[in-house]
Amino acid sequence: MQEVNVGIIGLGNVGMGTLGILTENAGQIALKLGFHLRVKALCSRSIHTKKLPAGLDSVLQTPDWQEVVQHPEVDIVAELVGGTGVAREIIDGAIRNRKSVVTANKELMALCGAEIWDRAIAAGINLAMEASVAGGIPIHSVLREGISGDRVTTLYGILNGTSNYILTEIEKRGVSFDHSLQEAQRLGYAEADPSADVDGFDARSKLAILAALAFGEKITPSDIYTEGIRRILPVDFQYAHQLNHTIRLLCSARQTPNGLILSVRPALVPQSTILAGVHGAYNAVWVRGKYGEDTFYYGRGAGPSPTGVAVVSDLMRVAREIRSGSPERVSPFAHERLGEYKPIPVTLQHSAYYLRFRVEDRPGIIAKLAGVLADKGISLDAVLQIPAENWRDLPFVITVEPTSELSIREALAEMSAHEFLVEPPLAMPMEKSL
Repeated sequence: MQEVNVGIIGLGNVGMGTLGILTENAGQIALKLGFHLRVKALCSRSIHTKKLPAGLDSVLQTPDWQEVVQHPEVDIVAELVGGTGVAREIIDGAIRNRKSVVTANKELMALCGAEIWDRAIAAGINLAMEASVAGGIPIHSVLREGISGDRVTTLYGILNGTSNYILTEIEKRGVSFDHSLQEAQRLGYAEADPSADVDGFDARSKLAILAALAFGEKITPSDIYTEGIRRILPVDFQYAHQLNHTIRLLCSARQTPNGLILSVRPALVPQSTILAGVHGAYNAVWVRGKYGEDTFYYGRGAGPSPTGVAVVSDLMRVAREIRSGSPERVSPFAHERLGEYKPIPVTLQHSAYYLRFRVEDRPGIIAKLAGVLADKGISLDAVLQIPAENWRDLPFVITVEPTSELSIREALAEMSAHEFLVEPPLAMPMEKSL
């Protein structure tokens, strides 16, 4: 059977990982497909300085992506550039030239993936994006096909390996956020500008994609409530452990009677749950369905090889579709058409909360804070204080019974006016339903 040809645009970590798998594992790939998946073109702005695998001398090597999308022998374009600028131009160009597309671009797919899919269908080509979320976990396939017969009611994810590595280091070693971040940068887990990871924006894009797959709704990433992990201190883990919890940057999508509540934020997770055991740079997704109940998916969330496997697997699936000539296929978003949707405000969420304060110690502080909570109709659960020597920066914690996010925010705004606070209070939900 005739081979299928691939053009790879972008030879960073993911691109080189993909290329390595395609060349080193070519024999096994051909055995599984029944035909060869050939690399026909490579594009990178620094193509002439790249150390490429042997045997690619006859392959087009260019710094101009348009040469790849216009190449008459390229059947599938792998867009591995990232971002929403040039990457969008590459995908648009591939669709215009009727090339199928495989992408690992979570940001672009979260922002306008549904529209791109509609254009791909109109052009009669295929679009695949498994590598855009949790590269080492085939979570798209699970939601799109594996458990598609169920009705998802709740989805929780640890979707950013960098943040999870940092939190794990703070927990295990008692080091500061800044120290853990520097270590993550040294190991290559974090970029020089880590904002997308530690401020939750990377995870937000991934949650928008998973929410579309799970609930059939087009979610705008900016509509998802997002907090990062910069304020987490070693003492927060000490208090969390006293409460039999740990802390994770948790992506949450929950169907409520009023609508879908979405958030990305640090949260207290019971130590008895499987999500609490997700350490280091690993990712995990926990899904609850109405009929099939709980399923769990775990693996490497990033890195050249795990993400490269996801890209190559998509290339193989699209190649089969090209060779079978099938005009119909499952949408990469798992639904024939996504609904237009705006999540309900996170302020409607009800949860128990962990409130951590840093104060300049003086009599009557707890009474004043408890008075604010009482005025908002919020019931105290516990007050925790680990002995500390520095009375000018004394941390302690109040946990409260389940209440609305709106009530907590109103209470925190009133509390923040007190002059004895060293910094504004930190609030994190305590997830009890995991």
